[in-house]
Amino acid sequence: MQQFKASLRTSIEAWLDAGCVCCQKRLMIAAHGICSNCNREIKRFAYCGSCGEELVFDTLHCGKCLTDPPPWQQLVTISHFQPPLSDLIHAFKFQRQFQLDRTLARLLLLAVKQAQRAHGLPLPEVLLPVPLHPLRQWQRGYNQAGLLAQQLSHWLNIPSDNRLLQRLRHTPPQRGLDSKQRRNNLKKAFAINPKISEIHYRSVAIVDDVITTGATMAELCRLLQKCGITQIQVWCLCRT
Repeated sequence: MQQFKASLRTSIEAWLDAGCVCCQKRLMIAAHGICSNCNREIKRFAYCGSCGEELVFDTLHCGKCLTDPPPWQQLVTISHFQPPLSDLIHAFKFQRQFQLDRTLARLLLLAVKQAQRAHGLPLPEVLLPVPLHPLRQWQRGYNQAGLLAQQLSHWLNIPSDNRLLQRLRHTPPQRGLDSKQRRNNLKKAFAINPKISEIHYRSVAIVDDVITTGATMAELCRLLQKCGITQIQVWCLCRT
């Protein structure tokens, strides 16, 4: 009981003393994690609802996606990969700052809500975090996409399924590879969990932190479409 009380007291003190994750300014609402000034530093922009590239005109899709659409139907993102968002993602992903999941997921939640208002984005039946290879997850201690999906699942009342997709190969990091190298790097890297005999989903949202060329998403879409899933969204923190 004493340990529980001490843990509870520590949690309450941390909540009361919570500061902005960027500038450490004291927050009126600790759960937000980021102050209004730093939030404004995250540049929001009009982007293509398919690929996430910035748009010059206020349309739903860019010209390229109208003629050659990606294998998913809609994409939701917060911003470009630039400070302060890129700093938060780097700390979350590589510096074991897993407590940033709530702040980053909340920013993504706001982007989802904006897409609902602006473009009538339908909510999916389930959230599918991009899986890590077991070795990499063991090294990192957590799957950052899984933590984001877990938070979003709670707020949106949508289940998060971290069993359906599996990572089979421990591939080299995608950073520094061109688009062709990324595609080759991901061949046979993912699979549908063979222990799941029947898939009832028809609409899903794949959740990840950063999308660069979209090679990972394209490979996952290929697997999901083979299972009869026809409506695929991509939710990511940023698009590089």
